[in-house]
Amino acid sequence: MSRIIRVICLLLALPLGAQAVQAAPGGAATARVFSMTNAPAGNEILMLSYTPGSGLVMNGSVASGGAGTGAGLGNQGGVVLSDDNRWLFAVNAGSDSVSVFRVLDTGLLLVDTVASGGSQPVSVTTFGDLLYVLNAGSDSIAGFHIGVTGQLTALPNSVRYLSGAGTGPAQISFSPWGDALVVTEKATNLITTFVVAGGLPGNAIINASVGATPFGFGFDRFGHLLVTEAAGGATDASSVSSYELSADGSLAVLDAAVPTTESAACWLLTSKNGRVAFTTNTASQSISALRVGRSGELTLTTEDGVAASTGAGSSPIDLAITGSGRLMFALSAVDGSISAYGVRANGTLSPLTGATGLPTGMNGLAAF
Repeated sequence: MSRIIRVICLLLALPLGAQAVQAAPGGAATARVFSMTNAPAGNEILMLSYTPGSGLVMNGSVASGGAGTGAGLGNQGGVVLSDDNRWLFAVNAGSDSVSVFRVLDTGLLLVDTVASGGSQPVSVTTFGDLLYVLNAGSDSIAGFHIGVTGQLTALPNSVRYLSGAGTGPAQISFSPWGDALVVTEKATNLITTFVVAGGLPGNAIINASVGATPFGFGFDRFGHLLVTEAAGGATDASSVSSYELSADGSLAVLDAAVPTTESAACWLLTSKNGRVAFTTNTASQSISALRVGRSGELTLTTEDGVAASTGAGSSPIDLAITGSGRLMFALSAVDGSISAYGVRANGTLSPLTGATGLPTGMNGLAAF
């Protein structure tokens, strides 16, 4: 099942059509955007910038000191920024390592590359001076301390295992308050959580996903967990569910498997105000938007489930949004393109000028 989803969520994409340069809603907005090549001969971080006058443009790349796989990772969170945008972290799935970069005004500086504490790292998350990595090949997580200069130090007794072997894990993330870790397992239809105390996770808490193939997730403004369900790639069968995450790590369903009416909803991103959730529908070449109510209720903002079209065959995957919440970007890995959108508070998206001609096989997306 996870193999099917990896294929569906990385379908061959076609170049996006040219678009007129526009300003983001509310006036001019700029951004810095990062992805990675995931190349087996040597992973590199791609650096891009967005301005209203030029759109999204490539500014160069920096070697990570590790290697990618050259294939889809079936993941979310392969490239992430620290909350203060001082550090950028990236997985090297082909060399079982994680890299740390200092974010400078002029680019990126590699400061550390360390073993990931398992095999095939695909996703990372941070909270304060803690970093946890999801190792898909070993179905495990491992923790690190982030030093003041960016170096990573493995946390003793931090390795924990998921529900079993061959779980097809997609993403790891801290809860908004750093008191829990959440992992989605595509192949088992489970969501595994760990209560965090003193920087260390407790035993795995196994929760059933209300929908099939849980993949990407995020949190709303009240800390509710929002999870995409790719439904094994079935046509127009994808959905999103919301959960209450309890102090003991258990999940209680709030709104169950709300349809996006689209196919292969794999990635999810919440708006900065936490009122809207966006999903990329990889097999439908679209982005859906869902309003999130106070009690976690989910409602599509458009009847047909299409808040934006990324172009025929574009196969959008990773999403990233800026700190202001006014700009959002969507990655299409196989054809090497990133589309750009202005974001309004109600979740309305306005297409802006993205970038094409980037290296194929990219993975992960972060922006500020």
